[in-house]
Amino acid sequence: MFIKSFVIKTRDLFLIVFLLSVNFSFSQLYETGISYGKSNFIGDVGETTFVNPTDDTYGIIFKWNRSPRHSYRFSYFKSKLSANDLESKDPRRIERAYNFNTPINEFSMGMEFNFFDFDLHDKNTLFSPYIFTGLIYTSIQEQLLINDQIQTLNKSKSFFGVPMLVGFKNRIYNNLIFFIEIGARYTFTDEIDGNFNRENDFNFGNLNNNDWYLFSNFGVTYTFGKNPCYCNIGK
Repeated sequence: MFIKSFVIKTRDLFLIVFLLSVNFSFSQLYETGISYGKSNFIGDVGETTFVNPTDDTYGIIFKWNRSPRHSYRFSYFKSKLSANDLESKDPRRIERAYNFNTPINEFSMGMEFNFFDFDLHDKNTLFSPYIFTGLIYTSIQEQLLINDQIQTLNKSKSFFGVPMLVGFKNRIYNNLIFFIEIGARYTFTDEIDGNFNRENDFNFGNLNNNDWYLFSNFGVTYTFGKNPCYCNIGK
């Protein structure tokens, strides 16, 4: 119930902010680009290392820059999440020997904040660290623990989460911006790794901690759009 209420309120907030911003959209620059990197899972199966890039990640990003300090950001990432207890240093996980892998598709929207003024109209603007947060919507293939093995079902499962991302951007040539970033995703589920079996209520691991996953990636965006003209029309 809490999750549903949170999602509805977050959706309404983004809608209100978007509607209030429409009248000023003509005065902004936009960015679109591609990204490549690695993903890793953080949960009840596999390695316990928080940053452990493993599987390929591909993404596309669009930004609506509202000021030199912040922008609305929308993205889509495609990757895979996998984990294997035999790669863990925890003897209990090694003895258990669970493993799984699933394709993952993530859509996100939120706000990106620059630590320094990053004015895309100013060619002297070169770089800035930044942070990003908002809301993600993710789909995976459902996992289920059957006969002491985690099996992938031919059934998709979706959930929401919150991204917490830090990055660094640098203008490399006129309208081209290079970026590198690392971002953890806190999800509103503990079932990515099949931690809950609905058939017999058998579970494993820590039921008080939801699953996380992390993307470590870099990419390039292309900026476009023009500065507004405040010329006196009468002249």
